[in-house]
Amino acid sequence: MGPSHQPPGACKLLVLLLLPWVSVQATHPDCSVILCFQDQEAECLRVIKSESQTLGSPEHPGQQGCLTEWDGVSCWLAVPVGQSHAVACPDIHHVFKKSKALIRRNCTESGWSFPSPPYYNACELEIVSSNDTEAKKSYFVTMKVLYTCGYSTSLAALLLAIGIFSCFRKLHCTRNSIHIHFFTSFILRGAAVFIKDSILFSDESIDHCTMSTMNCKAAITFFQYSVLANFYWLLVEGMYLQTLLLFTFTSDKRYIWWYILIGWGVPMLTVCVWVITRLQYDNHGCWDDYASLYWWVIKAPILLAIFVNFLIFLNVTRILAQKIRSPDISKNYKQQYMRLTKSTLLLIPLFGVHYVVFALFPEHVGVDARLYFELVLGSYQGFLVALLYCFLNGEVQAEIKRNWGKWQSMESNVFNLVTQDFTA
Repeated sequence: MGPSHQPPGACKLLVLLLLPWVSVQATHPDCSVILCFQDQEAECLRVIKSESQTLGSPEHPGQQGCLTEWDGVSCWLAVPVGQSHAVACPDIHHVFKKSKALIRRNCTESGWSFPSPPYYNACELEIVSSNDTEAKKSYFVTMKVLYTCGYSTSLAALLLAIGIFSCFRKLHCTRNSIHIHFFTSFILRGAAVFIKDSILFSDESIDHCTMSTMNCKAAITFFQYSVLANFYWLLVEGMYLQTLLLFTFTSDKRYIWWYILIGWGVPMLTVCVWVITRLQYDNHGCWDDYASLYWWVIKAPILLAIFVNFLIFLNVTRILAQKIRSPDISKNYKQQYMRLTKSTLLLIPLFGVHYVVFALFPEHVGVDARLYFELVLGSYQGFLVALLYCFLNGEVQAEIKRNWGKWQSMESNVFNLVTQDFTA
């Protein structure tokens, strides 16, 4: 009996049992389930192809027994007639419970026998309840609504903040220029999330795990660039704050180009390396699988930015504590340092300190907490940045009040002139 690439009825049942769980989350752990089976199938098909070439050669005119076969779940290697082959349940986290049961198939003169015991008896699923499926579906729908509202709020606030910094000439300085770049990285990140969702998840009939179009790869590439740029402009903000403290509130405009190079250039270089690597060595799917070894091309620079920012945060806290306690600092400078201290304490989430909690854990650990921090709370991070750096900034408020007073005075003068002309 030759190799059959169609799963038997038991395997089809197993796949149907998996489908509700796979189709709910729409996150990378689920895609890894499908990709895991695809990788195993590809490996098995390579063995089958090698066997067919070997058996077709003059040295091996044929073989008495059962050839290697992929049944949709496991690869059954070739054995002679009368022997059997045993496989364990697939070792996939959060899908199958750990079981020591073995599934056997005998090689008979008629070919492979059916699996005994069947997969659905030997391999117990972690998630089989329809109630659990509906609960998870509701959970992720709610989470999507929350982060969509968060990113929409952040985009509106960030665009308004950029407009304020750009419109008032007195607010044009190196510090606010860095803030504008930082705001732009948040805008790109929010836009990238919406673009990615619209391409990958707009049509529920399409399997996003196996999607491999240029549009989806471009969307994922843009998303990875915006995330990297966001982290590196976060790093630039930390570097600039540390520079202000070390050089007594003086700054050099020449450094702005180094900051731009770090904030936009390093992510661009990283993403280019990642794209070339994926094209050469791992060009399958939509490049949104985080289980791949090549994901570290993106993850390593992010981890570097997070931990450098964490060290900067600790150093900034140390410098501020020293300066506040110093008897040589004047009262005015102490007030400035106290304001910076309050800002630094508020900037703890902006420095990415909360990301350190998840930085060294595998992607499948603490998925619910990770999603909540990175999607829900992370979506409002742009709004928080605009609030702290712009809307609650005393200098910005004073400039808005000054221009508002000018506008009201001008409006009053125009009204008086019109009234005089009318009465005359």
